[in-house]
Amino acid sequence: MVRFKFGLFFLFVLASGGKAFAQEGFTLEYGILGEVDRQGSLSFEDSLSRFQYVQELLGELHAEGYLSAWVEDTFHEGHRMQARIQSGKRFTWLSLNRGNLEDWIFLEGRVNLSDFQKRPFKYHEVQDIFTGLLEVSQNNGFPFASVRLDSIREQEGQFEAAINLNKGPFISFDTLEITGGSKTNPVFLARRLQVVPGDPFSQKKIDRSIRAINNIPYIKLSGEPQLSFQNEEATLYLPVEDRRMNTLDGIIGVLPNEIEENKWLVTGQFELELYNVSGKGRDYGIHWQRLTQYTQNLRLNAVEPFVLGSKIDLKASFYLLKEDTTFLNRDFRMDVGYRIGPQTYLSFFNRRQAGDLLAVSRYSEAEHLPDVADFRYNNYGLSFTFSKLDDVFSPRKGWFSETMIGLGNKRLLENTGLPQRLYQDLKMNTFQYYFQTELSYYADWRKSLGTLFRLRAGEMDNPNLLLNDLFRLGGLRTIRGFNENYFYAQRYFYLNIEPRYYFDNNSYFLIFADGGLLENHVINAGRDMPVAFGGGFSLETGSGLFNFIYAVGQSNTQPIGINYSRIHFGYTGRF
Repeated sequence: MVRFKFGLFFLFVLASGGKAFAQEGFTLEYGILGEVDRQGSLSFEDSLSRFQYVQELLGELHAEGYLSAWVEDTFHEGHRMQARIQSGKRFTWLSLNRGNLEDWIFLEGRVNLSDFQKRPFKYHEVQDIFTGLLEVSQNNGFPFASVRLDSIREQEGQFEAAINLNKGPFISFDTLEITGGSKTNPVFLARRLQVVPGDPFSQKKIDRSIRAINNIPYIKLSGEPQLSFQNEEATLYLPVEDRRMNTLDGIIGVLPNEIEENKWLVTGQFELELYNVSGKGRDYGIHWQRLTQYTQNLRLNAVEPFVLGSKIDLKASFYLLKEDTTFLNRDFRMDVGYRIGPQTYLSFFNRRQAGDLLAVSRYSEAEHLPDVADFRYNNYGLSFTFSKLDDVFSPRKGWFSETMIGLGNKRLLENTGLPQRLYQDLKMNTFQYYFQTELSYYADWRKSLGTLFRLRAGEMDNPNLLLNDLFRLGGLRTIRGFNENYFYAQRYFYLNIEPRYYFDNNSYFLIFADGGLLENHVINAGRDMPVAFGGGFSLETGSGLFNFIYAVGQSNTQPIGINYSRIHFGYTGRF
């Protein structure tokens, strides 16, 4: 028979402790007798803490299977107390049966009944099973489930019981409600957060969706999310506001053309980024830059999420680069993307790249194919992105990683302006692959101190690699202290380390150090190990973001010195 003889002791301690609560030096000498042999001596600030410790000892014994443990006797003398505790007999399991558990919840809950056959009773093991079953239930449409032991039988210190699960009503998601001022379409946001109306309720999805808002750049939480249940449906209320993410920036210059008389030269830069167009997650971008007469680039991109109500996104981009009078590159890419989870994204792409030689006449007497030539490269690949940032717009802590792999066939084209003999010993159709990866970590040391660590690497390989085929590095977004697209590389690895001091939410001073390893065997440049260091600041204003960075870099082709320093600055207006 299970006996608990501490009621009188409880009243006695409360009566005495009420008079001496504020006094110090309350001591306890205890001994546990029976199958457990343990004793000790402790001091407490008050009698209530001393009493609570005795209850904790009983709780530990009960949890270890000594269900009949009780306080047998107590003795008080001033602030000194002696307690004798009997552990009683340790109970063991005879068996635990699955009871009314259905197959799907039994398997998903990973209940191992063999752990409860002729083994000591431990309460935390039963609690772990209950917790697992409740988690499975609330993530599969039954948030009001309850579980208990049923058909309990005890014989000579052995237990036999069955699990009884009451699932409660089945609950599905209702339409997500936006309670803030955001113009985002609720149906789109529900799909983006994976809490689609009609799907079974899942507490795990609710928790992940709230965290996933930090990875959506054009909205932010303005309050605490709310959850309500009615008519066997769950409604998630999200107080979200739109961020000023759309950007419009540019400068146009019209100058006399120094190379061609009586003509004008148009230079400048123009950037337009539109996010969440019509509140359905559509993104569009235009980037154009022309700094000299013969060099310019153009990038266009568009995103259409959840095409025709599916879970598939379509992306398209086009990039054009005209490198002075040397070559012209075009790059067209189509992506089909799928969001595996709120923080993970997988896309498959088809990419068509083309390069054409512009300055043909200079190679009329060449004995070998030039480093720059005409080619067509059709490749397929995949890209995987993982983002666990506290704020994708202005991260202070968290991880971000992205990996892209592509492979396909490259075809060299004969240029009629070059001697035909240059192509005679070449294999015109070859296999080419490439990959690029990035890993960024934002460390938040203190409220105003943080550090960005960013690692990037890439490689491509082909028997007929060309200069206009290689990766382009250098500039504000890669290795600072050098001009934009300064380096050509077929293999690269570099690290950015950037300590920051925040003087406002999104404004900070910074110092940095960049270092890398580059290889370019196309022009026999060999191995280069560029390094750069400097400092600057990023200032958030009411209408945009201003960046200023002063950098000094050194490489095989650029010595270190003030004359070779670079100033990277820019202002991005947002609306």
